[in-house]
Amino acid sequence: MKDFLTVSDLGRKEFSFLVRRAVSMKKRGARGQPLKGKTLAMIFCKPSTRTRASFEAGMAQLGGHALNLDPQSMQTSRGESAADTARTLSRYVDCIMARVYAHSEVEELARHSSVPVVNGLSNTHHPCQALADFATILDRKGRTDKLEIAWIGDGSNVCNSLIEACALAGSRMRAATPAGLEPDGRVVEAAGGAVELVRDPAEAAAGADVVATDTFSSMHGGSRMKKLSPRYRVTEKVMGASAADSVFLHCLPAKRGVEVDASVIDGPRSAVWDEAEYRLHAQKALLLSMLGRR
Repeated sequence: MKDFLTVSDLGRKEFSFLVRRAVSMKKRGARGQPLKGKTLAMIFCKPSTRTRASFEAGMAQLGGHALNLDPQSMQTSRGESAADTARTLSRYVDCIMARVYAHSEVEELARHSSVPVVNGLSNTHHPCQALADFATILDRKGRTDKLEIAWIGDGSNVCNSLIEACALAGSRMRAATPAGLEPDGRVVEAAGGAVELVRDPAEAAAGADVVATDTFSSMHGGSRMKKLSPRYRVTEKVMGASAADSVFLHCLPAKRGVEVDASVIDGPRSAVWDEAEYRLHAQKALLLSMLGRR
């Protein structure tokens, strides 16, 4: 694997392998130092808790090292291009992870890098989160195929990547979003029958094995927020429409009472903290596939 910019960069077998490896790594822990001598450069154009901590801890657990690069202290703040940054970092490190705004920024890094580039988040894709989500689903459900997944809220970067993951896993998503806040049309078209767009949260959740949402305030506010809250909040009533053994996912950070009720995210169906932990194991699986041995 050269780069990991979107979930669709993977084939079905590769996606399944990474998800299963993440679950295996959680259960057996890190063994040895397979990435000893390897270095990951981490570029954070946006704030981060889970992405930074999971990648840095993951590299350390695998025997490697991570460099945290703040754009404000890099020459990019004085106009150096992404292309020149990629060319330079490629001479120093074995992999680059970037958390950016426009997806074109991480694409530009990858275009000019001679080492693998990982999308730690862009405004249209969050592929690392999708790997962690499906590892959580596999852990909780014992499979990743033939599942019904409900998405409720904004058709965000997390939603786009989860749609791509559903298509690879052989599961199906019903996404309930307000008009004008649907997931990316190109992602929906490519997914074909793996996704259905609806307006009603209860319709999306009906019989679902998994109910997922995202924070409403990560990329927009104002009039867009009014479209989402309170109709698209995941409530006990919405969860009641899903399967009796359904699980709730949220990529975090969460605002209780905005996109989800506290009784849901802190309740017995919530797999949110396992999901957060799986960011670590999924990223270790990804890094090993890129930099180490299979």
